[in-house]
Amino acid sequence: MTENELSNKIIGLAIDVHRSLGPGLLESAYKECLYYRMSKEGYLVEKEKPMPLVYEEVKLDCGYRIDLLVEKKVVVEIKSVESLNDVHLAQTLTYIKLGNYRLGLLINFNVLILKDGIRRIANNL
Repeated sequence: MTENELSNKIIGLAIDVHRSLGPGLLESAYKECLYYRMSKEGYLVEKEKPMPLVYEEVKLDCGYRIDLLVEKKVVVEIKSVESLNDVHLAQTLTYIKLGNYRLGLLINFNVLILKDGIRRIANNL
């Protein structure tokens, strides 16, 4: 399955979670529910995946963690904020670049309609 096909499946499951829970919960609640749904559907999902930083050939564990990594291909960064801003986008892009992934989804569950809270971020490697 390509990154694009996978991202469509992830978005569909995220919409299902959002329809069930609605906006206003903590990020951790959405992360756990989306993790559960994706695992239940048979996807390989890593939660809170450590993302080390390499600086001058030294691997540093700085506490960076990807919310969800799906099928070792798509980074999913989950937020529950009033609105997404440039820092959220930069964080997701950093995870994509550090892990050498091609695609990330930045999903803000604190919106009335989830499609308004989704940003797709591609790394052109």
